[in-house]
Amino acid sequence: MEYDVVIGIEIHCELKTKSKMFSSSPVSFGQTANSCVNEIDLGHPGTMPCVNKGAVEQAIKACTALHLEIDPVLKFDRKNYYYADLPKGFQITQQFYPIGKNGYIEIETSKGKKKVRINRIHMEEDTAKQFHLNDGTLIDFNRAGTPLIEIVSEPDMTNGEEAAAYVEALRQTLYYLGVSDVKMEEGSMRCDVNISLMPKGATEYGVKNEIKNLNSISNVQKAIDFEISRQSKILDEGGIIEQATRRFDEATKSTILMRLKEGNVDYKFFPEPNIVPIRLENAWIKQIQDSLPELPEARKNRYAVEYGLSAYDINVLIANKELSEFYEEIMKTCKNAKLACNWTITELQAWLSKNNITLQECKAKPQDIAEMVNMIENGIISGKQAKEVFEDVMKGSSPSKIVEEKGLKQVSDTSLIEALIKETLDEQPQSIEDYRNGKDRAVGFLVGQVMKKSKGQANPAMTNQMIVEELNKRIK
Repeated sequence: MEYDVVIGIEIHCELKTKSKMFSSSPVSFGQTANSCVNEIDLGHPGTMPCVNKGAVEQAIKACTALHLEIDPVLKFDRKNYYYADLPKGFQITQQFYPIGKNGYIEIETSKGKKKVRINRIHMEEDTAKQFHLNDGTLIDFNRAGTPLIEIVSEPDMTNGEEAAAYVEALRQTLYYLGVSDVKMEEGSMRCDVNISLMPKGATEYGVKNEIKNLNSISNVQKAIDFEISRQSKILDEGGIIEQATRRFDEATKSTILMRLKEGNVDYKFFPEPNIVPIRLENAWIKQIQDSLPELPEARKNRYAVEYGLSAYDINVLIANKELSEFYEEIMKTCKNAKLACNWTITELQAWLSKNNITLQECKAKPQDIAEMVNMIENGIISGKQAKEVFEDVMKGSSPSKIVEEKGLKQVSDTSLIEALIKETLDEQPQSIEDYRNGKDRAVGFLVGQVMKKSKGQANPAMTNQMIVEELNKRIK
């Protein structure tokens, strides 16, 4: 039987702030367990929450970039949740009045662009982190109280590819905004996927299963693809899908049952009594919105128009904000956008990977790479010579100084190249005969011989053209 697949995604994203959502404790990652907490995080009696203005500002940026309507009245609710990772026995969230609602984001799929609606964005505090051992559970409260936004999509996705594209589009947008590190491997961005199947053409949704805490975009797609297959098989065999929470196992590339659900949990939400409603000034909201940086979609369009790059090149650059900004610095003094792009996304990234360092750690300056690319463009050095120059540029040296010291300047003197060509042809009569018989590879061989004689300094393109001209004279 054919099925329609219905997918909705909830994304929890930690906001990039110095302190927590309702306390002055520092936000940190990788610090000593329970070293970044205070009385509010630990739920001590008599402590009062205080809203983090910076977190609200970050949430407004996210809402604006994702086209959501912003509620100018900030209200919080209490979610009663008695569990070890919430010491005070409840979570402060925004159940009834989210800061933003009714937005969307456009994603790129193999079938073209698609708009995925966003139901809401609400603010809340994160829980503590638990470490389950064989003989007990350890809790680190450093994460407790970290500011979060939860982004809830509408069930607009129909396969793993679309879901992965949606998560990647959100990740890029939030990253460019600077509202979050969006490091899924560190837990600063976490995905819960809801998926259900229904007979083709049906209007009533099937029973959903939730896949919790997916920690990479590739795992989002793999988990969904597996779950579609699993649920399809059960339905084809006449079985019933039970509402459940599952997790993705990377080793087996499958989803594993965590627990069954018998309906929605009643968290007994009610307005948070310790935080009065806060009216946000329209001028303040507008000031935040007017200061948004350039977003990925706008940058993609600009690269296509301003630099004439291909969709592939643009996507590679945009996927890495630091790399994109490095390329922009190169282009401030570089003439050839495509050539600069090739060196940036291929040679530069390969060198960083080979040497196991980040772009921020390398000593190369964008203007030096621009100078090197201009040297290639102007025929001062060849592409082959540039590879040798590039190695030293990546160590912090100046291209012009490298070319001067190593004698790498490309020879474009036609009289000198002509003399080398005639000398080579006189030594290689068989190559002339091969060319006469239509064997074009003879030209490449002769170019190589001239390059040897010039110690690699002859202009390859000019040499190739002049050899062909000389050969045509000799075979007449």
